Amino acid sequence: MDEEISIINNETAKEKTIKFFKNNKKKLIVLLIILILIPFSFFSYQIYLDKNKEKISSRYNLAVTKFEKGNNLEIKKVMIEIINSKDKTYSPLALYFIIDNNIEATNEEINRYFDIIINDINLDIEIKNLNIYKKGLFNSSFISENELLLILKPIINSDSFWKPHALILLGEFFIDKNQNQKAREFFSQVISIDTANEKLKTEAKKRLVNIGE
Repeated sequence: MDEEISIINNETAKEKTIKFFKNNKKKLIVLLIILILIPFSFFSYQIYLDKNKEKISSRYNLAVTKFEKGNNLEIKKVMIEIINSKDKTYSPLALYFIIDNNIEATNEEINRYFDIIINDINLDIEIKNLNIYKKGLFNSSFISENELLLILKPIINSDSFWKPHALILLGEFFIDKNQNQKAREFFSQVISIDTANEKLKTEAKKRLVNIGE
């Protein structure tokens, strides 16, 4: 009797399974296609990204070569296009190239490019902080105290590797403004950071001695 019931149950389960597949045939086919396409799409997209990075790399290297040969024609245009491509590696390099080689660009332009690098590219946190620091460094000679503090705020309110660098930059900024008390505050913060580079701590101590603790 138990054996007969088991056989009946098995047959019923088979019938239910067959009925399920018949009733959901189209949905199952679509699901199968999706499952096949997902890894294919992923690898295709990765190939596209690799090819695109290779193309950007070639354009960057060609532009650098032309610049080294004294051919500045369209160098800035190419570098701006690379910045706007929002590539993690070459967009920052293109911006640094414009700055380091004094390629003609207004402060507003440079800051706009920095904002693309900082806000529009999914950089690793410390690479992002490096670019925030570089933006502060670039602006420090011509902006106000509040503006510089605003730029560097994400770093100085964090435990970033670049925090001591930002604090020293602020200290130097206030020395130039003949605001020694504010400078002391920032140099003292560098010394108090346990994880700060010893060279930076030594530099901060020298600055404190020079301005008088």
